[in-house]
Amino acid sequence: MSNFFIDRPIFATVLAILITLMGSIAFALLPVARFPQITPPSVVVSATFPGADAQTIEQSVAAPIETQVNGVPNMLYMDSKSSNDGTYNLTVTFEVGTAQDIAAVDVQNQVAIAQRQLPADVLRQGLTITKRQPQALVYIALKTTDPRYDYLFLSNFAALQVIDSLARIPGVGQVQQFGARDYGMRIWLDPGKMSRLGVTTQDIANALNEQNVVAPAGIVGAEPAPRGQQMTYTVMVHGRLASVQEYENIVLRTGTNRAIVRLKDVAQIQLAATDYTRSSRLKGQPVAMVGVYQLPDANALDVAKKVRATLAQLSARFPSGITAEIPLDTTEFVTESIKEVEITLFIAASLVLLVVFMFLESWRATLIPMLAVPVSLLGTFTLFVGLGFSINTLTLFALVLAIGLVVDDAIVVVEAVTEKLEAHGMSPRDATRAAMADVSSPVIAIALVLSAVFVPVAFLGGLTGQFYRQFALTLSASVLISAFVALTFTPASSAGSTAHSPAPRANTRIPCGARSAGRPSRWRSLAQWLSLLPCWSRGGRPGFCPRTIRDTCSWSRSCPRVHLFSAPRRCWRRCDRS
Repeated sequence: MSNFFIDRPIFATVLAILITLMGSIAFALLPVARFPQITPPSVVVSATFPGADAQTIEQSVAAPIETQVNGVPNMLYMDSKSSNDGTYNLTVTFEVGTAQDIAAVDVQNQVAIAQRQLPADVLRQGLTITKRQPQALVYIALKTTDPRYDYLFLSNFAALQVIDSLARIPGVGQVQQFGARDYGMRIWLDPGKMSRLGVTTQDIANALNEQNVVAPAGIVGAEPAPRGQQMTYTVMVHGRLASVQEYENIVLRTGTNRAIVRLKDVAQIQLAATDYTRSSRLKGQPVAMVGVYQLPDANALDVAKKVRATLAQLSARFPSGITAEIPLDTTEFVTESIKEVEITLFIAASLVLLVVFMFLESWRATLIPMLAVPVSLLGTFTLFVGLGFSINTLTLFALVLAIGLVVDDAIVVVEAVTEKLEAHGMSPRDATRAAMADVSSPVIAIALVLSAVFVPVAFLGGLTGQFYRQFALTLSASVLISAFVALTFTPASSAGSTAHSPAPRANTRIPCGARSAGRPSRWRSLAQWLSLLPCWSRGGRPGFCPRTIRDTCSWSRSCPRVHLFSAPRRCWRRCDRS
């Protein structure tokens, strides 16, 4: 095979360029993450039963849904939570590698079967089935310095002006508001007045259902119309109530003496929040906290960048006194890690270049094996697409280690060609042919032996195998590509680059150990120590983690319903002091 490419150096060069271009395109399209996708995919089912306690939700909502969802294909386990605030959340976790779209469809089909057993109020509120990453990518906090805007206003402003724009960003799986509060008409009943006027809660519920509806009134003059009808009118009536005064004037009962009992006679109506059990704070101040979750196959850095750009555009239209802040961005650690890896890649490539030049003592001979480095590393990204890998700290770490390995095959070829030129006085093309006949089998053997060391790691089971699979296959793929380059592109370059120049005399300016009467050369010892430097971090500590350590802490506090208004404030004060 090597003779074929030696006779066709242009074909070998074009092949190397194609590998490099394909790898560059794949590099731009691959998702970026901190670690490989080792978290099992999950699907979340959410429901709301207004006014119900946890036990009622467990019996009327959780039991029918979990009975149907249990046993869906590839399911590992379920985790549900029924709360006293009327909310229900079921998290269904699937095996690693399960397609999340198919899993969401399976769960949705089973939930649809259970809907006929659910209470009408739950169906009226709606069931939500979402697929998302378990951890939010970016947290956004809306805060205000204007006393006119309270927490209720901030929560609704985030729901109307921010969440919809963020949800349209490509790569975003879900946008969730923590501690959300919606505007609602709160009706505070007075039992004493209700008893004196003979009004029950069922009377009030029936009046609300009858008089607070959206009623289509029809069309006047629609076809079939009598002859001469020239105009058609759409009748619009006042249906859904919107103000406090309209709710106050709801008629509950009429008497025989034309006495009318209205809702304001037995209750106090107030436009306020529908729920006071949840809230969010940042540094002790109430804020509207929004979490952005990415899709499993999305590029985390690209999504975070688009979220910041969208938030900047939205902030320009915010009212005076409202600002947006990002208290936590999980991609900052990824960005810092990638920067450290890029610097490590540059240092490792420079040290390899220096060591190779010390032994070959020719820039022309050094350039040939160094060309194999970008071809092998970028070509590895092409395999990432087919294997479903992402650009993360483990794959980049494998590429750092691969720099010293991918250049070995090319060095073996160049040294063999140089030896044939000096010892036998052959022409460059004949020397390359003779050298490849000697080293082709060792180059293939080196690649297979190195692959045999790392490939078995990819077959480890459990979480360890999932975690190190991308590292092992990345290193093996780069070594195999480097062997292919050493058998095709390197001999073609060696035959062409030395055709019009005298062969360099290796090791004439820098003495090696063999020519120093058995004494180790200072240059050789220096080269050996330099070759070990890429294995140490920039901070002088063994390891691969950058100095920036991600350290976050979050918690939630629950308070009894009997202390609905006083207990949360005490909880927040304790959290702020801690």
